[in-house]
Amino acid sequence: MYLEFEKKLVQLWERVENLTALYRSGSKEVEKELRELQREFRERSRKTYSKLSPWDRIRLARHPKRPHTSDYIRYLLKDFIEIHGDRRFGDDRAIIAGFGYFRGKPVAVIGHEKGRGTKEKIERNFGMPHPEGYRKATRLMKLAEKFRMPLFTFIDTPGAYPGIGAEERGQSEAIAESMYTMGHLRVPTVATVIGEGGSGGALALGVADRVLILENSYYSVISPEGCAAILWKDQDRVKDAAKALKITAEDLANLNVVDEVIKEPYGAAHWDRKRTAYRVGYIIRKHLRELIKKDPEELIAGRLKKFGSMGFYEVG
Repeated sequence: MYLEFEKKLVQLWERVENLTALYRSGSKEVEKELRELQREFRERSRKTYSKLSPWDRIRLARHPKRPHTSDYIRYLLKDFIEIHGDRRFGDDRAIIAGFGYFRGKPVAVIGHEKGRGTKEKIERNFGMPHPEGYRKATRLMKLAEKFRMPLFTFIDTPGAYPGIGAEERGQSEAIAESMYTMGHLRVPTVATVIGEGGSGGALALGVADRVLILENSYYSVISPEGCAAILWKDQDRVKDAAKALKITAEDLANLNVVDEVIKEPYGAAHWDRKRTAYRVGYIIRKHLRELIKKDPEELIAGRLKKFGSMGFYEVG
């Protein structure tokens, strides 16, 4: 469940967890040792995660213990009500969509969901939506606009499902409609890349006024594996592809593709899902405060200008 460069951190974390349990049960004499271990863990994790390659960060974005959309909903929203179905074909559990209260204000939320455990992962198709998932997302976007609610999206998918059935039901059209609808919404929108941001399947939920990204997430037109297969026909070149694609949070910030990189607790989000969610909530709230001051026409114009200006490249 952990990556090879995390092994020493896991051993230290287990000691911290054991002492924490003792301290909470009333053994106050372990407090000094617990504080020292916590400090050591913070220092080691900071060093470990500061030296990672682009490929290692992509592996962290796919970490099985990383917080999912359902975790952010649990920690950031109250009275969440999920909607189901696209009113055409059926429901797609790879997309969570619904309404809740964020800091006491009603908001609309859409996010990819990979699931935990084999059964749920299969039910949620490993976070790869079908067309009905994107049509459900479009349906909620329009409801958010109708009721004048800000929209939050959480992006975490290797890509839209590429199966024959999905193509027959209009996968590309559903993605395009989602992108167009989101781009022209008359309410504030904030998108956060919380894990994988693969291709159009991710961009369908990413045409927002503000695009945020966790520091160990990635956002790309293609996966490193797909890039290596196309360019070199060699999966051993996947690390080279990861570097060349410029898809890490730091690269994306330098290219002005994202608006802010969110630091992860202890250097990686999976060590503390709750703290990660609260940190994301704080940053979302900061951007939302700026966006709600703008009128609808200003929001749309700024959004279209933002995405229309992307695409410059360097020669050399």
